[in-house]
Amino acid sequence: MVLACVLLNLACATTKVGPTAILQAPQEIPEEQLLDVGIVVFATEPMDVEKARKEGTHTEIRKAEQHFIPYHLKTTLQQSSQWGAVRVLPAETDSVDLLVKGQILASHGETLAVRIEAHDASGRLWLDRSYEAEAATSAYAALQPGEKDAFQDLYNRIANDLAAERLKLSPEEAKTLRTLSQLRFAQRFAPEAYEGYLKKGPGETLVVNRLPAEGDGMMARLLKIREREHLFVDTLNQQYESFYNRMWPSYESWRKSNLEERQAREKIERDALIRTVGGVLLVAGAIAMGASQRGIGPLEIGMIVIGGQVIVNGINISKQAEMHSESIRELSETFGSEMKPVLVEFEGKTYELSGPAEEQFRRWRELLREIYRAETGFSG
Repeated sequence: MVLACVLLNLACATTKVGPTAILQAPQEIPEEQLLDVGIVVFATEPMDVEKARKEGTHTEIRKAEQHFIPYHLKTTLQQSSQWGAVRVLPAETDSVDLLVKGQILASHGETLAVRIEAHDASGRLWLDRSYEAEAATSAYAALQPGEKDAFQDLYNRIANDLAAERLKLSPEEAKTLRTLSQLRFAQRFAPEAYEGYLKKGPGETLVVNRLPAEGDGMMARLLKIREREHLFVDTLNQQYESFYNRMWPSYESWRKSNLEERQAREKIERDALIRTVGGVLLVAGAIAMGASQRGIGPLEIGMIVIGGQVIVNGINISKQAEMHSESIRELSETFGSEMKPVLVEFEGKTYELSGPAEEQFRRWRELLREIYRAETGFSG
């Protein structure tokens, strides 16, 4: 009876549902209303080898996922036709209309959980929410890079929540956000020249206080620099895309194997529990029978031997579960990401930027400021 109850409780399973459809733009959005989106490389909690092992992953995999997950979110947003340019950013910037930040809460073959926060150029919060999805083995069939991930439902829900917020904007509000991002960029480069163009509005959000004059040469120059920043990020995104595509087959195979290993380990642990409990009951029953009959006969001895063997088998199966965990960790050791040096040209001069993407981006922005100061005399 006890074993039957254990079996019944361990047999419960969650119901999996199909992915949510992406909310498509009902009609083509005029270019002046399209919002550019920047998705910052995802954050994650510090993870040492032991913490990674307990979470069923590896430090190098988690590091790679910080680029892989936001890039797949980028491709999902692009499928919706709701946005202008969508870029993965090495760091936060004020030159986008909508900034999306994310944190990886959990990620392995069975579960993906992230926290997403999004603010527009005015500083208004669009989204601050956690998302979680589970994948069945069947979810790893017919996957397509850039289109269908095993956790596509999660990506689609994020895309739909962002689109729902965008649909609340009037055409004029969308245009204003584009203007705000331009003015914020201008204030970063020339704070003295553009002081007072923005002010605090309701809820501490930014509003346009006044606009540059028609044909403002300085603003035209700054917008040209802003475009160079975008082009540099596009160059980095080509590397992100290359890494994403190279990572895809190995990563999806690892996640599928990770899921299968988890399922196998869970089955082994269930079997171990059932056999161990069963063995204990057999031994206890034999001892009880012997005690009641003031002696241990052949039947009781047989029950003790069988029960002891069942306990040993249960322990051995638990050891097999540890072996499965080790194989999962071994699968993860091929992951890691290195960014190639980037050569960028600006008005006849070529600059080489090397190191991690974050460092390249920081150095490029510094170079743009230096160029601006040299040409205009403004301190920036």
